[in-house]
Amino acid sequence: MAAARIPEPRREAGPRRRSVIAALTALGATTAVAGCSVPEPRRPVPAADPAPGMPIASAGRAQLMQILAHPDDDLYFMNPDTQRMLDAGVPLVSVYITAGEHTGVNRAPGGPKPRPDTEAYTAARHQGLRQTYADLLGLDMFTPWTKGVASLRGDRQAEINTLTSGSRRVELIFLNLPEHTRRHWTALPSLWNDRSLSVRTVPAQGSPLREPVEYDYDGLLDVLVGLMEQYRPTVVQTLDPDPDIQISDERTRRKDSEQPGYSDHGDHTAAACFGWAAMVRWVAEATENGGQVPGFVANAFRGYYNRHWPKNLPPAVLAEKAGHLVPYGGDPDWRCGNSAGCGDYAVGGDRPLTNKKGWVRSTHHRHPGPRPAVFEAPGGRLVAYGVLGLRAVRWRETGAGSGRWGAPDDLGGGPLAPALGSAVLRDGRQLLFGLRIAALGGRGAANRREIVLLEQRTAGGAFLAWTGLGHPESTEDRGRRIGVPVAVTAPDGRVHLFVRDADRRVSTRVREAGGSWGPWRALGGEAVQDGLSAVVDAGGLVHVFGSGIGTVRHWAQPAPGADVVFRPEGLGPEPGGPVAALPGREGGVRLYYRTPATAAVTLVGGGGRAGRIGLDGYGPVRAVATRRGPALLSRDPRGRLLLRSGGRTHTRTLGAPALESPALLDSRQGPAAVGLGPDARPWIWRPGARTAAASQAPEI
Repeated sequence: MAAARIPEPRREAGPRRRSVIAALTALGATTAVAGCSVPEPRRPVPAADPAPGMPIASAGRAQLMQILAHPDDDLYFMNPDTQRMLDAGVPLVSVYITAGEHTGVNRAPGGPKPRPDTEAYTAARHQGLRQTYADLLGLDMFTPWTKGVASLRGDRQAEINTLTSGSRRVELIFLNLPEHTRRHWTALPSLWNDRSLSVRTVPAQGSPLREPVEYDYDGLLDVLVGLMEQYRPTVVQTLDPDPDIQISDERTRRKDSEQPGYSDHGDHTAAACFGWAAMVRWVAEATENGGQVPGFVANAFRGYYNRHWPKNLPPAVLAEKAGHLVPYGGDPDWRCGNSAGCGDYAVGGDRPLTNKKGWVRSTHHRHPGPRPAVFEAPGGRLVAYGVLGLRAVRWRETGAGSGRWGAPDDLGGGPLAPALGSAVLRDGRQLLFGLRIAALGGRGAANRREIVLLEQRTAGGAFLAWTGLGHPESTEDRGRRIGVPVAVTAPDGRVHLFVRDADRRVSTRVREAGGSWGPWRALGGEAVQDGLSAVVDAGGLVHVFGSGIGTVRHWAQPAPGADVVFRPEGLGPEPGGPVAALPGREGGVRLYYRTPATAAVTLVGGGGRAGRIGLDGYGPVRAVATRRGPALLSRDPRGRLLLRSGGRTHTRTLGAPALESPALLDSRQGPAAVGLGPDARPWIWRPGARTAAASQAPEI
């Protein structure tokens, strides 16, 4: 694909506002053919001007918003992330788009099959959610909620349930669109795709809102944008808008409840597309006439994708997550005060754990979640880059070692996925890589993704214009399945850029030392999860690693300056998630990760020898080389950060909880973790400060 350029973010000189949306949308050459798109739209989703220099709003407080297809999507796919924020006192509003009424049959295991009743089944699922969120707040699960009717954009209304406990607050908003219509078995995907379709809601039995409400594409999008404007969330969690391509026989696909050709339920994909389109429109509306960019971060979670990969939650975390589905599933013998039913009876008890599809046993982000890319500037001050309001931003530490950040600088370039790739050239200039949502709209609007680059003009100085690098796929529908870019600079000055492609393998594009880019090239090999790691070993060879089925998959240069190629021999035991890589002291590369359903960290050294090194917890592991040896960053089972360095393990016990897994670097003051909190603000943790409690641990 031809490269395109976006205006130059020269904040030091004062940016000049120019609209370049037309240039950006011309990047794609083909039209999406499946998933979230069809014929010409009546009204495109507006996007904010991607030029840099916009003012950015500061919320001053945290607010979590979840946009879901069905009641229970949050419990299966977003926990324990949601629970960690609730534990920290972050208020939550969950928006459930469909009623989840399905066939209307709420059959208790071993019991007789009741008559179909969609209104009663919808109400029972709502009751299960109330029971679960009361339990998540540490209250009796039958704690009464306040039920009311929320006024929405377009003169629409929805049922809202509210529960407060001290300063903690949970609000559940039930839009109650149908799962099915007479003409379409799946109503929500049809609403995304069909320019003429409208649907009427399914009122829940006993709801204070008894009259059905009509929705079309624009109506649903406007309602979601209006809720964002009202609540002004700092974290927005959705499902996966671009699920992986999965090839399986028709019987297996139907049994797994997946849409044709893709590894997720069609409602999940459509709800996520509406959610991301609403975020794009919210930013566009907020920045009209010089308004501020909303200060929020976004995160998307895999759904039925969890069926296809090793499970990544260890026993203690899994038991906690599955335990919160028990109140949701309920029991017909409970006295919950809801005549329609006390939960979704097919889900309660141990059934989430015995379900062969294993959805509850993993929590996977569609993109590596919100975290900054961090560098140390001359003089020791840290500089962090991240995505805020779907746009690239830069934060600077106020002084070397201060631990405080200045206000974010808007670098534009959006709308972007939540994580950035980065590399540093030999002359010290920084490169930032993003996965850009180049276009997103239903009813036939363009639906494209692309990799984009932001390059510094001089080390520590202003940036050049954004450059579009396209993607390695042959169609735009396949292009939607690419992963977040990862890059590394080789000793010869070439920059190797890697992405997971639509075949779940690795593709690359190389920047020559003079600045020109070669074509995209598929590296082949075996399938991997997103979250690649790239590193240069002591001999100057470039390596890239991915989490595959059965083992760690490995691509590398056979000699300095050569092309990176697939190495068919695997490295170490099967990983449960992303792999961290560091150059080994004796040559080669060391790998750090967790095996499936395991709390301890596995170390794979030279020759593929593996051992465990403790640091029990869950989620990705970060690693950085320091003067005192490797430093590792992870989470404990309660979600607190652990940093092991110099023979000691430090636990972060104060401060905002971390979204996803923070960045880790070796600064002049020692290892430092930099992450984003639920208020969408960055923080710095340097172990040994008052916010850390240390304990002895063996050498790595």
